[in-house]
Amino acid sequence: MKTNRLRHLLSNGLPSVGTRIENTWPVITEIVGSTGHYDYVEFVAEYAPFTHYDLENIARAAELSDMGTMIKLDFQNRAYVAQKAMASGFQAIMFTDHKTADEVRESIYLVRPDSPQDQGRFGYPNRRWIGYKPHGPQMEYAAMVRDTVMVFMIEKKEAMENIEEICSVPGVDMVQFGPSDYSMSMGWNASEHVQEFKAAERKMIEVALAHGVQPRCEIATPEQAKYYIDLGVRHFCLGDELGNATRYWAQQGAAMRTVVADLK
Repeated sequence: MKTNRLRHLLSNGLPSVGTRIENTWPVITEIVGSTGHYDYVEFVAEYAPFTHYDLENIARAAELSDMGTMIKLDFQNRAYVAQKAMASGFQAIMFTDHKTADEVRESIYLVRPDSPQDQGRFGYPNRRWIGYKPHGPQMEYAAMVRDTVMVFMIEKKEAMENIEEICSVPGVDMVQFGPSDYSMSMGWNASEHVQEFKAAERKMIEVALAHGVQPRCEIATPEQAKYYIDLGVRHFCLGDELGNATRYWAQQGAAMRTVVADLK
């Protein structure tokens, strides 16, 4: 059994820092781990193509540096992908697009152990998570599944309307605000309603903390953390692989175009 890094931090009231990747090449995960600065990587499966082999290799690469793993899922096939990711070694699941507390309860049910204690729907899959000796005891495996961190995106108008009930659902460990989807669900362009969606995010943070649920926030630079720390946030996702590359190519490419303009 591998120690669930994020669960350990949550259980001990410690802060966490993750980062997002879209690339399934295990070397990218190894590079993140080699820095020693991140508690886990979040693989954004909602946005990227991947195979079952990729999930196992990302988990293996993270384990080389004792780093945890989180996967962000699509809504429609969340049960299938969540169970396969967990069996591959992922330690945290980020669910997207939920609107009601009942949807949240269903998702937690689908990834809880199918045991008398847990009464979930996830059995004992013969995958790498159970080990090779030849197999781990079932109740130890159930405890490991139970430790999986459950994260829910709050990114719909209805989710904000139901935020008190969602944060009251047993098993919800963390929540994160999604300004783009939230704005879309409100009929807004996010860039035209920054104050409004920031107010909704602050409300989510306040309600989550009042219910003992930890808010997690995405930031692009360490300087942006202070705003959230002042609101009580202790869990951050710093940077995004695709966003980092896009900004570099756009900014440095434009600068390089200026350099070579006079060479024509």
